[in-house]
Amino acid sequence: MQTANEFEKLFWEQNKLVVGIDEAGRGPLAGPLVVAGVVFPKDYVSEAIYDSKKLTEKKREELFPQIIKDAVFYDIEIVDVETIDRLNILEATRQAMSTIALKAPVEVVLTDAMKLYIDKKVIDIVKGDQKSVSIAAGSILAKVTRDHIMYRLDEIYPQYGFKKHKGYPTREHLEALEKYGVLEIHRRSYKPVIDVMQGKLF
Repeated sequence: MQTANEFEKLFWEQNKLVVGIDEAGRGPLAGPLVVAGVVFPKDYVSEAIYDSKKLTEKKREELFPQIIKDAVFYDIEIVDVETIDRLNILEATRQAMSTIALKAPVEVVLTDAMKLYIDKKVIDIVKGDQKSVSIAAGSILAKVTRDHIMYRLDEIYPQYGFKKHKGYPTREHLEALEKYGVLEIHRRSYKPVIDVMQGKLF
């Protein structure tokens, strides 16, 4: 597995750097959304960096410091549940990605299928984390950061099983929600959480 980097190469040939941005945590019922962006130097190549969902946890952990070391620029934005509930998950993702895109010292922004309405050239790529090394690197930084947050939350609330399911709506998580109730780290705009608060999940 290796990203083709056709979009990077297009702009690298023009001596332009690009930022690749991706997220982790749009689907979970609990915990923050994490969005990350990475700018690599011109002609950067990695056979290891790929869609974080296709890599083992061990591999993601190994790549995390390597990406930070090799990057010309990187940024990680952590979006709390209050912001997610206030804006909705799509808009919260878009705003965090826009923040990174505007911070990045580049003219061109690559996202994983997310349109941004900013004053820079934005290319939203379907399955971008499998086609762009920059987006794939962003996906790894986001995923590892979010996993670490969920591990810390698991220590605080061990009965919910966050270490195992990372806040996603698994049967185990839904049963824990029903049994132990809704926490301040749960997304109260998400239907399963609403259902628990209204006493009608099961």
